[in-house]
Amino acid sequence: MAAALNVPLTASTPTATALPQMTKGEEKVDYLNLPCPIPYEEIHREALMSLKPELFEGMRFDFTKGLNQKFSLSHSVFMGPMEIPSQSSETIKIPAAHYEFGANFIDPKLMLFGRVMTDGKLNARVKCDLTENLSLKANSQLTNEPHMSHGMVSFDYKGKDYRTQFQLGNGALFGANYIQSVTPHLSFGGEVFWAGQHRKSGIGYAARYNTDKMVATGQVASTGLVALSYVQKVSEKVSLASDFMYNYMSKDVTASFGYDYILRQSDSGPSP
Repeated sequence: MAAALNVPLTASTPTATALPQMTKGEEKVDYLNLPCPIPYEEIHREALMSLKPELFEGMRFDFTKGLNQKFSLSHSVFMGPMEIPSQSSETIKIPAAHYEFGANFIDPKLMLFGRVMTDGKLNARVKCDLTENLSLKANSQLTNEPHMSHGMVSFDYKGKDYRTQFQLGNGALFGANYIQSVTPHLSFGGEVFWAGQHRKSGIGYAARYNTDKMVATGQVASTGLVALSYVQKVSEKVSLASDFMYNYMSKDVTASFGYDYILRQSDSGPSP
């Protein structure tokens, strides 16, 4: 009698190749749809808001009256010391008082601001959106003091993932800057300028890295400027900021540290 020999057969299962899976923090970057960066001249915006707030010494009273939805008038009175330029490092202050009258016109595509002071100074600013991406900005100051009046016109173009600006000013001043997003959080930019009246020219470069919790910027220019800033958002109300500035031609170094604490009705941010 023939005995049946049963030999167990093991099915050979091919080993599946483990495919790498992207984690939540490693999302695929779409380089054709990068965000538009902030203007080149505002790369230190968060640090300046914390470390260089608008401060004054003395007393100031401001009053604005709206005549309609677009037009308003403003009145301002200031009394206190005023700093005057000095060749020495010592700050010179003299007592001063002045009244300022202003007129404002605000429209979605056109904004006009004018200020007249009792000392004869006239300030004017214009911002006009020529197209959806192109805007015109102009500002000027007229004064009775010789060689102190100035004016500047700039054209700003906002692209899909870049911004560029061209500037024209009195004294044969010409300038241009460009900033480009290279990743969703990182942008690089550069600038050039020519001051024909003083026969000076310069070139500069900048980088900015920002997330929901922090902003880090760096800037260097042929004029000798090296500027670094860092802002850390601790919470919805508290932010810490620091900056470092160095001029490798004059060897001047300045550094500051400050914070922002946003209250329900106001904000505070002293910096030493």
